[in-house]
Amino acid sequence: MSHDGARARALGLAPGTGTPGPTNTIVDVPGVRVGQVTIHEGTRLHTGVTAIVPVAVDVPGGRMPAGLFVGNGYGKLVGATQLVELGEIETPIVLTGTLSAFRAADALVSYVLDKPGNEGVESLNPVVGETNDGYLSDIRSRPITEAHVLQALRTASTAPVEQGCVGAGTGTVALGFKGGIGSASRVVDLSEHGSCTVGVLTQTNFSGVLTVRGVPITPDEALSDAAESLAPQGNSCMLIVAVDAGLDSRQLTRVATRAVFGMARVGSDFAQGSGDYAIAFDGGERRGIPDAHLNPVFFAVQEAVAEAVLDSLFLATTTEGFNGHTKHAVPLGFVLEKCAAAGVFDR
Repeated sequence: MSHDGARARALGLAPGTGTPGPTNTIVDVPGVRVGQVTIHEGTRLHTGVTAIVPVAVDVPGGRMPAGLFVGNGYGKLVGATQLVELGEIETPIVLTGTLSAFRAADALVSYVLDKPGNEGVESLNPVVGETNDGYLSDIRSRPITEAHVLQALRTASTAPVEQGCVGAGTGTVALGFKGGIGSASRVVDLSEHGSCTVGVLTQTNFSGVLTVRGVPITPDEALSDAAESLAPQGNSCMLIVAVDAGLDSRQLTRVATRAVFGMARVGSDFAQGSGDYAIAFDGGERRGIPDAHLNPVFFAVQEAVAEAVLDSLFLATTTEGFNGHTKHAVPLGFVLEKCAAAGVFDR
């Protein structure tokens, strides 16, 4: 099946009315870099690593305020309890496949310990998230090595984030179609508190009915091969939110909560087997923004999550995977026709 990917915004299907940043990805937030390693090996392996590297934690002794919201805890989020207890992160965040998360955590520890200035470090809390890419990849082989993780970390940059079947989203499945990595951003007006940027990166691997601007898109109607379009329920979603508003960890937990809420806008069914996690961190200077003024941030993060999820699917490609499984990309022509009939285009 041929597939020419395009971002939701380019198609006139971006959710919400907020203004994106220059690249409309998480790197629009100052001080945030992203690195990815993608692994394809025939039909056996489709997996990889995505590293989110905030500058503030990529230095000796670096820490940032952070918050975590667990929509459903069916997952293996390494470092979760200390993140909640102390309200901070002290390492970059790495995403990968489920059974490779533990090797990735060890590699992340090596990366931080090896940095000049960290010779005296004796305790460290690596943060590693995962989703299960075993439908399309030989997950039991645990193919991610230290070299893969170090490459993703060391090559992280502020270039626009590559999306679709890349990095930790190489073998994922979402909403009945091929999932992947997605990213989006919003520039937020905080009135007398100035402005800030909210950036989101998603690793999509969850079930439900794809919903584009309120229009449901099901594999049964969109694909000619409905039998191959069937996907397991659940399997999780990781949401990483970066902000430069100067929020504290309690406020960031509230922001992370809204990120998970954003999944509902694009059709998540929040199945019992879906580990839905959001981590929000902030590298901005403290401004003393009261909770009563956080609505623009809450609205922006939900919009950005919805757009990032759509982009993760719209930029993915049909993938022939492990054990004869195939997962088709969303047929954008069908999506455009159905949305046009519903009158939901921006243009």
